[in-house]
Order: sequence, then structure tokens, then C-alpha cells
Amino acid sequence: MTTDNTSLKLKKEVPQAEDFLPILGTDFVELYVGNAKQAAYYYQHAWGFQPVAYSGLETGRKDRVSYVLQQGKIRIVLTSPMQPKGEINEHIDKHGDGVKAVALWVDDARKSYQETTSRGAKSYVEPYVLEDEHGSVVISGIHTYGETIHLFVERSNYTGAFMPGYRAYAPLAKSAETGLKYIDHMVGNVGWNEMNKWCEFYAKVMGFAQMVSFDDKDISTEYTALMSKVMSNGNGRIKFPINEPAEGKKKSQIEEYIDFYNGAGVQHIALATDNIIDTVTKLRDRGVEFLHVPETYYEDVLDRVGEIDEELEPLKELGVLVDRDDEGYLLQIFTKPVLDRPTMFFEIIQRKGAQSFGKGNFKALFEAIEREQDLRGTLQ
Repeated sequence: MTTDNTSLKLKKEVPQAEDFLPILGTDFVELYVGNAKQAAYYYQHAWGFQPVAYSGLETGRKDRVSYVLQQGKIRIVLTSPMQPKGEINEHIDKHGDGVKAVALWVDDARKSYQETTSRGAKSYVEPYVLEDEHGSVVISGIHTYGETIHLFVERSNYTGAFMPGYRAYAPLAKSAETGLKYIDHMVGNVGWNEMNKWCEFYAKVMGFAQMVSFDDKDISTEYTALMSKVMSNGNGRIKFPINEPAEGKKKSQIEEYIDFYNGAGVQHIALATDNIIDTVTKLRDRGVEFLHVPETYYEDVLDRVGEIDEELEPLKELGVLVDRDDEGYLLQIFTKPVLDRPTMFFEIIQRKGAQSFGKGNFKALFEAIEREQDLRGTLQ
């Protein structure tokens, strides 16, 4: 996979960011899963991801198997162990299926490693080079919250399907894409009073800046609450909201996540589309389940957000939420957890100028999540 894009061409969108660590975008997100082959089938046929590459016994790898899928600029890697014990088994046993690595696309993986570790990041892996007939990829990595890691991937000298050690993967059965374009943001859940610690980590270690913050007055219902701050790199391509629990009458979604995930981790991945009605319709028709929003939400939504391009009825039928900020509006919807444990889920988002995160929808969203928690018996 080649590109001529460089960090020099990327406009700085968040002026407060130090940006000593130029990041071109998200390279891939790797999930450790119990059965990569079946998970790959789900993401291909329910979500419209396209098969790209494979690594396993047939490529000489004996400890794990990985499937690489892509849609638009979104690339996911699904990895399962093939031997007892070891890091992947321990991760799945403790957390269930979940995000292990958020890989960041950089010009210089060695420099990225040096910049972050010299500022206090704990090393996950020192820079190393993978090579094959298609060229070379340089990778390094650091630890972040929980057992989540960031990998720095330098691939300007590589032209293969994904990276050395993988071969092109093209099963006969494929499904059409659903209109997903890129990762808008990825949300991390951390424990009590840990939000500021990890926001400071992203500021100090990676040169990010805080875009916005929400307290328990912004994100609360009668029963539960949370706190959140959004950290961004300089060009705005990487946005990491960090959530922590806040005091409430009952157990919040963050506490539920941490209980079932057994620690901090990636709560949800927001995927962008240019046509949320079309995308969500396709996903729903393929069996993806979304949170239900009461019809009363739509009675005054246009009074709150003003004129929008879309007809209200299809948004209401699908349960798509609408919010506006000073720069425009956005449309968003959230899936139910996509795993047996009530942990990871996805957001589908369409931005029509807005750069915010749907503050006006928080109450409706939380009430929808609480209804699901109540059904699970975890809203206590």
C-alpha cells in the first residue's frame, strides 16, 4: 500500500497541539478475538469490509492467525492465537474480544519511538524492520491505558497488500461496502480519577491538545454520569476522547465496561460516512443492531438544531440523532455492543460542518444505553 502523502502537506487544525510527533492518520486497529476467521466473516458480510491480507500457518506463522480487512481508509486486523497460553490468550481470557493495538501511520517510526519514550512513554516494542519482495515496513510501539498499545507504522517503502508476513487474501464470497470512509475518533474508557492522567499523557508524550471537555453536568441522566475530555493531534486526524466514571445513583456505562472488560480499554470506534441514512439502512438490513431512541426525541429536534438537509422521517425511522455547533451539524447513531460482553461498540457519524461530538444528544444517548443496561441487569 503506497502513498505520496507526507506530514509536511498536512495543515495544522489544532493550534494548541505541540505536534512534535507528526501523525498522518490511523494505519490500522488490531483486535484480539477468539475466532478470527468467524470475526472476519462478520465484519465482511455485516459491515461491508473487504478482505485484504492474511497471515497464518500458510505464511509460516505458527502462533497466531490474522485477517486484514479494509473499507475506505478504515483498516482492521483480527488476530486469534493458535497455541495455548501466551499474551493473546491472556488478553482474550481477561477482556473478551477487544482492541489491542491502535496503529498510527507515521513518516518515521524510529523518531516516533524516540520522541515518545524520551517523554516518559513505556516501551512496548523497540523499532524493528519487516522486509519482503515488496519492500520494508518499520514498526515500533508504546503502552497506553490498560493493555492497549500504540504502534507506529512507517510504510513509505512498501508496496505489498499489507506488510511483510502477510499475503493477499481474496475469498470467493464478498459483500458490497456500506459507505464507511474513515475513523473519526476512538474513545477510551479509564478508571475512576484517571481521565486527567491519560489526557496529560497524550499532551506530554504525544503532543496532543485538548479540544473539548464534558463534565457530569453535560453527560448525565437521573441515574448515571461520566466525565470526558477529547484529545487531538495537530492535524486533527487522530481524536481520542477519554472517559472516566462520575458519581451517580446507579452504575454507569463506563463502570459496566470496566467491570466486564476488566480494566481500561477502547470503548467505541466512530466510523464516518457521507450518507448516514444509506449506510445505517444497509447495516441494519445485514443484522447490525442499533440503540433505540424514543420517538419523542424527534418532536423538538428541529427546534433545537435548526434546518437540516435530510428529511426527518428516515432519521426517525432509523434512530439517527442530530446535533449542531457553531460550524454546522452532525448526524450520529450508536450500535449495541458487538460482542457478548457489554464492552465495545461502534458509532456511525456524518459531519455536515460540525466539529463537535454531539453534546446535545448525550441525554438521549445515555437513556438509551441505560435501557440496555437495565435489560442486562447491570444498571444497579
